[in-house]
Amino acid sequence: MTSTVPPPGTRTAESSTLQAVLLDMDGTLVDTEGFWWDVEVEVFAQLGHRLDDAWRHVVVGGPMTRSAGFLIEATGATITLSELTVLLNDGFENRIARSLPLMPGAARLLAGLAAHRVPTALVSASHRRIIDRVLLSLGARNFSLTVAGDEVERTKPFPDPYLIAAAGLGADPARCAVIEDTATGVAAAEAAGCQVVAVPSVSPIAPAAGRTVVRSLEQVDLPFLRSLMTEKR
Repeated sequence: MTSTVPPPGTRTAESSTLQAVLLDMDGTLVDTEGFWWDVEVEVFAQLGHRLDDAWRHVVVGGPMTRSAGFLIEATGATITLSELTVLLNDGFENRIARSLPLMPGAARLLAGLAAHRVPTALVSASHRRIIDRVLLSLGARNFSLTVAGDEVERTKPFPDPYLIAAAGLGADPARCAVIEDTATGVAAAEAAGCQVVAVPSVSPIAPAAGRTVVRSLEQVDLPFLRSLMTEKR
């Protein structure tokens, strides 16, 4: 976990009860969920196996140990989890070196949060090496803290990453807005007690108590996030 938490006097957004915004990365801020699947398909093709498209919904949004482990078991590939993890991370880094598109509305949202000095964390199941590479495009300056999947004992769908991020920002999880694109991430954020905005990428996510579903980040801004907290009063 890396942190650049601002001084306490700068860590609230005006008089809002919104204390922090915690954001997922793949499929939420950067349009990379498809990249991961493409890399998985390519790596397993090199190993002599063809992935079933139906498996894409199984592996999306979770930690690499889960997705890679599932694919090894499903295909019967003769490769260890640690060996496969290296191949997948290498392949993904090569892919984003060529192109790393941001999701619509992502740059505007991050700029708005930064302009109002809202404590913001990037919370991802991706490994640190991947997060640091993506931050070159997203801008590390936009985040007070970042939490990587290989830096926590239990990553998504467990609440730990979001609880760690909230604690690192000195925020009450119940006063944190989380933005996620997958059911796995939503489950982690809700288990942490956060208010969740779901922006589905690969699979649909149904609305639920304490959860707002939108079509795009273009519908999300600071007043929108503050309104979610106001409704909790």
